[in-house]
Amino acid sequence: MADEETNAHKYRLRVAAGPEYEPNTHQVVPVNGETLRIENEHAIISLCVRIQDYTGYPEGSASTSPYFEHPLHLKDQYSISFSIIFKEPVNGNNLIFGNDFDRPIRDILPPGFKTALRMVKWTIDPSLDGDAYADKPYLFSPALATFNYLRIGEKMSKSDEVPTLHNEVVEEGADGEEATETRQEWPDAGSRKKFFQDEAKRKEFDFEAGRLYMVDFGNPYLAFSDLSVRLPGITIHAMKYVSDKDHDLRYVLKDRTTGRVYLVIVFTVVLRDIAPDQGYTQTDGKGNSGRFDWESEPSAADVE
Repeated sequence: MADEETNAHKYRLRVAAGPEYEPNTHQVVPVNGETLRIENEHAIISLCVRIQDYTGYPEGSASTSPYFEHPLHLKDQYSISFSIIFKEPVNGNNLIFGNDFDRPIRDILPPGFKTALRMVKWTIDPSLDGDAYADKPYLFSPALATFNYLRIGEKMSKSDEVPTLHNEVVEEGADGEEATETRQEWPDAGSRKKFFQDEAKRKEFDFEAGRLYMVDFGNPYLAFSDLSVRLPGITIHAMKYVSDKDHDLRYVLKDRTTGRVYLVIVFTVVLRDIAPDQGYTQTDGKGNSGRFDWESEPSAADVE
């Protein structure tokens, strides 16, 4: 244990995010701070990342967030929360969320990993699918069945502000009569995740273009403070497997059919003597939020 703690002190965590895989499109995320705006030709996103007991970059980041005092999150260790507005419809069976890697990780997977993965599928996310031992490993779940909380918002217009989430806690539900009617068969988070384990049900659902969707994903099992996975009866200390080549954990939101990428979030363990912002864009600390401008030209209906 002492060796693991010593090793942990050699590193700090950096979180970066962007609209595609390419690192030069990523910005450093202000963890436990302001919302980060991300946009590409497919979606507009406001991203908020919160980590309990955080000691990483950027310098001066808060060690925690009021989020972890909310009754829903007293035991959680981290949160990936975002609002998203798609610019084209996305079928519910095609939208997936999870982890992938550019190189094999089978040689660095810790003992007990297979057992831990089976436990995750059995107790936490039955829809999880992938191959951690492939040349390009991946573990993805249908977004509808894996998000901890999903809130369907209103349709957005060009005069609306892009919503931010850094002072908000996303709760399961809907805003507006139309969205509430959509959720009648799955009124709470548990029933929604169970409902959408059925592929046929996912195919019947579409994420609409121009509608606001709010998401929260996190859990008590992955502790970034010491890079450990804490499952009932099993604790895997991953820090000793970190190397100069294997030090990223990447979350991706994408369409499995078209390959379109909407959001990439990379948690990187960085040696303390390496510049934390190397290769990334620094944020302005103000959230980078702006007008909802996904529509191109005004239609006849916009002209009074």
